[in-house]
Amino acid sequence: MQLNALRVSNLSEYSQLMRLDKPIGTLLLLWPTLCALWIASRGVPPLELIVIFSLGVFIMRSAGCVINDYADRKVDGAVQRTSQRPLARKAVKPGEALTLFASLITVAFLLVIQLNFNTVLLSLLALVLAACYPFMKRFTHLPQVVLGAAYSCSIPMAFMATNDTVPMLAWLLFMANLLWTVAYDTMYAMVDREDDLKIGVKSTAILFGQFDRHWVALLNILFIGIMLFVGYSMQLNIAYWVGVSCAVILLANQQKNITDRNRAECFKAFLNNNYVGMVIFIGLAASMVR
Repeated sequence: MQLNALRVSNLSEYSQLMRLDKPIGTLLLLWPTLCALWIASRGVPPLELIVIFSLGVFIMRSAGCVINDYADRKVDGAVQRTSQRPLARKAVKPGEALTLFASLITVAFLLVIQLNFNTVLLSLLALVLAACYPFMKRFTHLPQVVLGAAYSCSIPMAFMATNDTVPMLAWLLFMANLLWTVAYDTMYAMVDREDDLKIGVKSTAILFGQFDRHWVALLNILFIGIMLFVGYSMQLNIAYWVGVSCAVILLANQQKNITDRNRAECFKAFLNNNYVGMVIFIGLAASMVR
C-alpha cells in the first residue's frame, strides 16, 4: 500500500471521504457512547471524558469511512448510491486515502493515550474491527456484525476509562448496541441489495432475503429487551421508560417504512435510527439527574 501526500486543493474531496456532509454515522456511534459514559459515571461524567470520547467518535467514524471507500474503490462505481464517491470517480488517489486514514488514526491515538492503559488496549480492538469491516463483505454475509462490534467498542472503553473495570452491565450494553447496529445497517444494506448481488458483495440484507423485515424486527426486539432490563436493574425513573417507549414507536414506524423494500424508504428508515439513539439517551440522562 503506497501513501501519497495530501493536497490542499483536494480538501473538499477529503471531506466527502470523511462524510463530513453526512453526520448520521457519527450520531449513531455517539448516542450509545454517551449512554455508556452516563451509566458508568452514574450521572454526568467529567467534561474531559465527554470531550475525548466525542472527538474520538467523530475521528474514528471519519477514519472508518475513508478505509471503507478505499476497500470499495473498485466496486462503488457500480452501485447507484456510491457511484459519485471521490475514489470511485478517481478524484482522490488510493494513496491519498491511506494517508488520510493514517492521519486520522494518529489523532485518535493522541486522544486515547490520555486515558488509562487498559482503555488504550480496548481502543486497539476497536481499530482492528473498524479496519477489517470494509473487507468482510467479500468473505461473509455478516459484515454488519463486525460493524456492530466496532461501533460497540466505545461502550466498554467508556466504563474502563471511568472506573478502570468493565462490568457485566457494560457487556449487556455492548450486545444491545451490536443488535441494534445489525438491524439498522441491514436496512441500509437493503438500499444496495440489487447492486450488491450484481457485483458479488455480501450483506445481511442478502442473507436474510425475503425474511429481512422479520430479522430486523427480531433484532430490535432483542435490543429493546436488553435496554428494558438495564433500566430495571438500575432502577431508573419514568424519564428513561418514556425514552425507551419513544424508541419503540420509532422502530415500529421503521418496520412500516421498509414493508415494500423501496430504496428511498429503507434509507429513510435507516436515518430514523438517529432519533432512536437520541430519545434513549435523553431519557437516560434525565433519569440520572440528581
